[in-house]
Amino acid sequence: MSEETNKKQYSADSIQALEGMEHVRMRPSMYIGDVGVRGLHHLVYEVVDNSIDEALAGHCDTISVTINEDNSITVEDNGRGIPVDLHKKEGVSALEVVMTKIGAGGKFDKDSYKVSGGLHGVGVSVVNALSDHLKATVYRDGKIWEQEYERGKTIYPVKAVGDTDKNGTIVTFKPDATIFQQTTEYSYDTLASRMRELAFLNKGISITLTDRRVTDEEGVFENETFHSEEGLREFIKFLDGNREPIIAEVISMEGEKNDIPVEVAMVYNTSFNENLHSYVNNINTHEGGTHLAGFRRGLTTTLKKYADASGMLDKLKFEISGDDFREGLTAIVSVKVAEPQFEGQTKTKLGNREVTAAVSQAVSEMLENYLEEHPNDAKTIVQKVILAAQARHAARKAREMVQRKTPMGGSGLPGKLSDCSEQDPEKCEVFLVEGDSAGGTAKQGRDRNFQAILPLRGKILNVEKAMHHKVFENEEIRNIFTALGVTIGTEEDSKALNLTKLRYHKVVIMCDADVDGSHIATLILTFFFRYMKELIENGHVYIATPPLYLVKKGNKKNYAWNDRERDILIEEYGAGSNVQRYKGLGEMNAEQLWDTTMNPEFRTLRQVTIDNGGEADRIFSMLMGDEVPPRREFIEKNAVYANIDA
Repeated sequence: MSEETNKKQYSADSIQALEGMEHVRMRPSMYIGDVGVRGLHHLVYEVVDNSIDEALAGHCDTISVTINEDNSITVEDNGRGIPVDLHKKEGVSALEVVMTKIGAGGKFDKDSYKVSGGLHGVGVSVVNALSDHLKATVYRDGKIWEQEYERGKTIYPVKAVGDTDKNGTIVTFKPDATIFQQTTEYSYDTLASRMRELAFLNKGISITLTDRRVTDEEGVFENETFHSEEGLREFIKFLDGNREPIIAEVISMEGEKNDIPVEVAMVYNTSFNENLHSYVNNINTHEGGTHLAGFRRGLTTTLKKYADASGMLDKLKFEISGDDFREGLTAIVSVKVAEPQFEGQTKTKLGNREVTAAVSQAVSEMLENYLEEHPNDAKTIVQKVILAAQARHAARKAREMVQRKTPMGGSGLPGKLSDCSEQDPEKCEVFLVEGDSAGGTAKQGRDRNFQAILPLRGKILNVEKAMHHKVFENEEIRNIFTALGVTIGTEEDSKALNLTKLRYHKVVIMCDADVDGSHIATLILTFFFRYMKELIENGHVYIATPPLYLVKKGNKKNYAWNDRERDILIEEYGAGSNVQRYKGLGEMNAEQLWDTTMNPEFRTLRQVTIDNGGEADRIFSMLMGDEVPPRREFIEKNAVYANIDA
């Protein structure tokens, strides 16, 4: 396609204004999910999505994202540049239409973009509306064009400010602190995780992330460039870097089925967990959908056919299920769909029926070829499937024991649980407390009307290393299931979680503020992530934050949650300040624990969320797995208790 044809296809007329954006500032959560940390970072993703769309259309291969000193963000790409000529319908520059009209963009014009990453086409106009200030600079048609905005409104018309021989777009925006009242501070790690993911999903593109707030000893800004030549194959190696593979190489394919580009990569490992990650047009569809159904169908049908033909299943006394083929499997499915139809609670479940057959066919062909060419690996996979089936059979019996002990099953609640009197789950909360001593203090300090206490004995089982039946046989884990009132497993899906009888809508992990406490909290979170992920996804899991210090002088006293707060209090109180260090919850009396950690009026609870399923999977497998070096590196980078007792 010639450059002249390109310009004709992607011009002012390509931009369609669908509706106004007057109420974006009034109801921002409708557009970006929330106005907390997640929504703040979503602004960056919306701008980067525009650059990725240019890459998908074949016009961009370099993107840079910069966190500036004032927490503003600059995104630059070498795409075609947003059109700046007059938009006939709106009577202003197309750039102004894109920046100030919600739902306006080239992605609605099929001649400009075949597929695009934005979910609802709200894009950069919403970012503009929720920014204190935004500046757009466009390199196009030999000129440098510019326009600035305050809270979504133009300051001046689009103007040429110089000549250039390059193409591209630069957007710099500063989030509005009156909208994002919780914080306007960006997390480098959160952005790095998403940029890395985008680089894997769009091989050949280079994405550089720079943090101008942080420099090394030589004055160089913290930065990282993400680039992948192998795409999903490299993504799988990254996600599974802390697990031991049982086959020689990553199984992968890339191609087009029924005009739908499909890319799949998978590997089997020694773990007992299934880790499936699915994407549509770079959107993480954590609720799954038709593409994931197609993957499962293709995998199960092809492996079952091979296993039957091999004769290795002849001595097995029970049927193999679909779950058995996915135990110890890490897989990524990425499809590009011209007009995706999303459904589900968070609109991240793909509904296009035609995608199922396309993915199923692609996976079947990929697996048939691999199994035929790698007979030893094929045998290893089938052996893993048989082992999984045997473990599932044992787990079913153990799980039935758990089900029989649910409150509705007649055997009552765990003996250690001190329940609350309130019956409405929405008003109830349960504290999972480390140890009987702290549990006793929490029972005395709680509000019995709506707060329940479940003490856990020591460190619960590390589910990352345990077979499923061992998990359900563990007494502490059985107590958690029974206390919460949830059930697991159906005829269709042995891992499905039923939350309809959940007894508490706040499940609070309350552990000591030290290294052991953090380890126990991580063990509990790993269990929730692997066996009760829906509990996290529905916003029911929280972490309590007990204070580390009590600073006193005379009649004055205050609590400190970190060293910095302690030092500020010491300076404020002056000489003669007395500092008490809490090494455990049991060292506080009931009144102190209530005042600092359990009282809804004063406490701080951290809600556990999963922004990036792949990254969460990788971190849990690294922290709870067998590989020591990556765990040590992670702890050294993120340690907050390094000098506690120094």
